[in-house]
Amino acid sequence: MRKLTKILLCSIGITMMLGGCSDMNDTDKNGNDNEKVKETGSSPTDNGLVSILDYNGEGYALPYGKETGEIAEENREQIEESTITFFQEEYKTEVVVHNVVGAKDGATVFVESEGEPHFYTYAVVPVNVSEKQVMTDQIWADEYQVQNAIQGGLYHMIFNQEFKQLDDYFTALAKEGQITGKNEEALKKMGGHGFMTPYYFISTDGNDAAIKPVYDLYLQTPDSTTETLRNAYEEDLFDKENFQINIQLFMEDKQAEPSEEIFTQVTTDLEEMSNIPKGTYSFYLNDHFIHAESGEGAKDNSLKRAFPDYIIKD
Repeated sequence: MRKLTKILLCSIGITMMLGGCSDMNDTDKNGNDNEKVKETGSSPTDNGLVSILDYNGEGYALPYGKETGEIAEENREQIEESTITFFQEEYKTEVVVHNVVGAKDGATVFVESEGEPHFYTYAVVPVNVSEKQVMTDQIWADEYQVQNAIQGGLYHMIFNQEFKQLDDYFTALAKEGQITGKNEEALKKMGGHGFMTPYYFISTDGNDAAIKPVYDLYLQTPDSTTETLRNAYEEDLFDKENFQINIQLFMEDKQAEPSEEIFTQVTTDLEEMSNIPKGTYSFYLNDHFIHAESGEGAKDNSLKRAFPDYIIKD
């Protein structure tokens, strides 16, 4: 089960969150150099790269998932019902199922919470290929990933004013017409990162002592008010290393390389803004294209401010 978890975590692209999976480079699955594609005039789609403006999660795939995916699709209604029940019983949370993707020995079920705290995550339904059966009675989820998702949603919920400053900044930046973010449909179909917007996602540590009382209270009393949840937060125990905001922006122009000017502007703005959430920020500025199968936008030409040179907001 743990081996499958590791495969899934790397496969769904939680690269910046965990730091343990390889970044996608400028080669396709056949080892072809993307720069050579540009030189020969071939379309980026030849390398599995599609426009970030068009990408809605279609084509997203996990390793060894073709056969299990077909079986899962034939039992989609059963999988959806068991997943909704699972999150109700285990995490006191109502969810909606957006996508079911075949994986090795199972199907990954991508869900979104209804209401607040808002987050995206996933569960796994084992699939018996030889018997062509989905074993919904054995559905499971990686406990840390779901906890991380809920905690991120709780952070955004109880610090809504600080996050509004950050959200307004990226919205205004996108309106200028040079950068863009991921399509919300893509977040739904292959997100799984926890709290996500088109421009960033939140990741928390399982040892985050500041938010843990809020998380425990939510599981005990899911209808707690925002004020009640905020009062449970242990601000004195906050450690910026346990709370990360991972930013990914894309160039809106299909022909544009990641802009040094925009990268510097955003980096400087983040460093100077005083009313955004405290924590550790990483920032990737990518070109216009995203890899359809992996949902990854980071490439060799991406500009980044990340480990070990994070942007720190104390």
